[in-house]
Amino acid sequence: MKTFSSTDMTIIVVMVIAYILVTAWLSTRLRSKSSNEFLVASRTMPAFVVGVLMMSEFIGAKSSVGTAQGVFESGIAASWAVLSLAIAFPLFGIFLAKKLYNSGEFTISGAVAKRYGRSTQLIISLIMIYALLLVNLGNYLSGAAAISTVLHLSLPAAAFITAVVSTFYFAFGGLKSVAYVTVIHTAVKYLGVFIVLGVALSLTGGISPMVEKLPAYYFTWDGQIGPSKLIAWLIGNIGAVFCTQFIVQAISSTKSAEGARRSTYIAAALSIPFSIALGVIGLAAKFTYPDIKSIYALPVFLHEMGPALAGVVTISLVASVFVGVSTVSLAIASLVIKDFYIPMFKPDPQREFRATRLLSIAIGFVPLLLVFFAPGLLQLSFFTRALRLSISIVAMLAFYVPMFGNNRAASWGLGAAAVLTSVWYVLGDPFGIDNMYIALATPAVAMVLERVISKIAHADPAQSPKPNA
Repeated sequence: MKTFSSTDMTIIVVMVIAYILVTAWLSTRLRSKSSNEFLVASRTMPAFVVGVLMMSEFIGAKSSVGTAQGVFESGIAASWAVLSLAIAFPLFGIFLAKKLYNSGEFTISGAVAKRYGRSTQLIISLIMIYALLLVNLGNYLSGAAAISTVLHLSLPAAAFITAVVSTFYFAFGGLKSVAYVTVIHTAVKYLGVFIVLGVALSLTGGISPMVEKLPAYYFTWDGQIGPSKLIAWLIGNIGAVFCTQFIVQAISSTKSAEGARRSTYIAAALSIPFSIALGVIGLAAKFTYPDIKSIYALPVFLHEMGPALAGVVTISLVASVFVGVSTVSLAIASLVIKDFYIPMFKPDPQREFRATRLLSIAIGFVPLLLVFFAPGLLQLSFFTRALRLSISIVAMLAFYVPMFGNNRAASWGLGAAAVLTSVWYVLGDPFGIDNMYIALATPAVAMVLERVISKIAHADPAQSPKPNA
């Protein structure tokens, strides 16, 4: 593995800076001029743009670096972490996209609150904010891994640079700007990943040498991951797509309910080639550099390229970070504004818009406080999806079984799921039970128990008024 000369480094750095400046200029030109544009782009977005945005939101630097890392450690089966999105997005389009769009709400908490009430809305909002802050932690760490590899910076320093630049994008641009600039980011991201794929395969001599040298389980459908974990990933992706705030916000920006559904099919189609490419890159890294730290399975190939190609790939990884951080931070800001700030302060439109931007800046830097403590990217990614899965269960009950449960039951279910899932994850998934299954079962079980207890209480003669003597 060669190292870059000072001239090579200068070329790469200039390319990255030039890309940042051009896309930052586009962001300011397309910046939102009102709170409505900032949060939902005034519901004018084409389905294709929204589809690209949703795909890039889920397959950002965290998923890209994390999937290659997972394949490096456990085999090609880890690519299901991304490939399963090709199943999750269409299911979301069939069952929920139109219902959420027609609700008139652009937050998942607001949509569910129409069935379960204010307290459930607040609990959903808090759980989603908690999950999305962890999502951005992963985004910063994965982006920093790529930047530090090329620029020879420490991870914290690279993460700080990531935070500064990406926060500028969304805090000043809003959803309208982020969505259109994301089309450019995604095109560059695709180009970068397939450049890495080409270089990786040239080093390995194709697929056959890897099949001959690597252990057989690297090419099985479940690798060293196992069916239970893979099913948990599929459930987690479905649950996360069904309820994640930035997905709900994205489809709410389309021109119609049919456009919202169509955008999910576009996102699914774009996910397939990307997941396959990441899987092969992870295998190639294991074949070529078996002793490196697994988190560098994707960026390690940068040093096998000339400065121009390395610059493009570095830009693609940086672009992935910008998309992920921008959309997630924007989603967090929307929840804080819609569920807490507006009800408390009842601001006029100008004050609301100003507060949204100021909060967005603060939200962009909060995950930096936890960069030193982040666990494996893929594990962290799916833990955040487990947290969101519990919200999906409650949302599906709200839309399809409205007679089931009530405000208190939904609140109990969500609270119990958030606590139990977090504890289970911290304990390392005891008894081999993935925390995804805890998130899947807890809300429904808690809501059923609440209903049973409520019926028993109402049926208890001791609770009935005594007749007059």
